[in-house]
Amino acid sequence: MSRGDLTEAAWRVLKGLLPIEAENRGRGRRPEQNRSIINGILWRLRCGAPLRDVPPKYGSWNTIYRRFRQWSEAGVWETIAVTLA
Repeated sequence: MSRGDLTEAAWRVLKGLLPIEAENRGRGRRPEQNRSIINGILWRLRCGAPLRDVPPKYGSWNTIYRRFRQWSEAGVWETIAVTLA
């Protein structure tokens, strides 16, 4: 775990606020783990670097972008902000 990555306690809180986990999705391509995606999003927001510079340990920069966009359009970030406030 790198500096700035989600702690175990923070992940337990966020996990229930995210869309369906990979193991509950059924058929089709499985998404990368949500925890690494969120860590990649947080890394990008913290550093202000271009998406293509997100370290590969967080997943593909394109996956991170798509997941951020999908969750934004679905109101996931707003739900997280309201719940945590």
